[in-house]
Amino acid sequence: MRIGFIGLGNVGGKLAGSLLRNGYDLVVRDLDPGAAQPFLDGGAGWADSPRQMAEACDVVVTCLPSPAAAGSEPVDCPVSGGCHRAATGNIAIFAGCSREAFERVLPLLTTMGRRILHTGPLGSASVLKVVTNYLATANLVSLCEALTTSAAAGMDLATTYEAIRVSSGNSFVHETESQVILNGSRDINFTMDLVVKDVSLFDDLAQRLEVPLELSPLLREVFLDGQERYGPREWSPNIVRRLEEATGLEVLAPGFPAEMVDDEPEEPGHEVVPRSR
Repeated sequence: MRIGFIGLGNVGGKLAGSLLRNGYDLVVRDLDPGAAQPFLDGGAGWADSPRQMAEACDVVVTCLPSPAAAGSEPVDCPVSGGCHRAATGNIAIFAGCSREAFERVLPLLTTMGRRILHTGPLGSASVLKVVTNYLATANLVSLCEALTTSAAAGMDLATTYEAIRVSSGNSFVHETESQVILNGSRDINFTMDLVVKDVSLFDDLAQRLEVPLELSPLLREVFLDGQERYGPREWSPNIVRRLEEATGLEVLAPGFPAEMVDDEPEEPGHEVVPRSR
């Protein structure tokens, strides 16, 4: 199977790397030819246009800021889990498409990711991605408040981190974003403008469905304020800075990494089957 891949940015480059690393016949394209060079050096081909790629490949994968489709049967495949998991092929992938199309691309998806969920028809995966991004944002803001309040109470923040990690308050967001908050880098490869986009999408969805929300509009205001203060391309975990400035505290602790690295070994992916099936 020959695979085309368009979009070699933070996430796309890592997903394409998993395909190349696992022996797929890969053809790549990016608006920045320099981003493609490591893949070309590793044996991938280059397409001069999306049309050329579509004509030469069995499947075309796009990893772009907004959905794009090529060919007769698109598959909507947002990913979740962070750039560090994308790099090791351990990221989660949602797939919205017909069951027949899902089964055709499942071997490809299990190369790029570890947990693969068929969410239903085209578009369903994007809805669930918006939902999960909203939950991650709510968790990030609550963790910022928890860490700052702990600092104000005189708690050792390394101990606070462990207390949250071993308790009912733990989460994926805590085990990743709290670490780069405490390090001070706040580098999670995700920026404030992207959070505003995600929360706005969730808010818009709920409004269209006439679901009265209370928390979502507040989260959107928090990140609009953060974007205004620190710039749209500031790392999203630095939203904690609003609380640091308000209290005069520094939410920092020694011993935490500046960026996340996935220490789990790469494993073959598998389909996650909902309990109702």
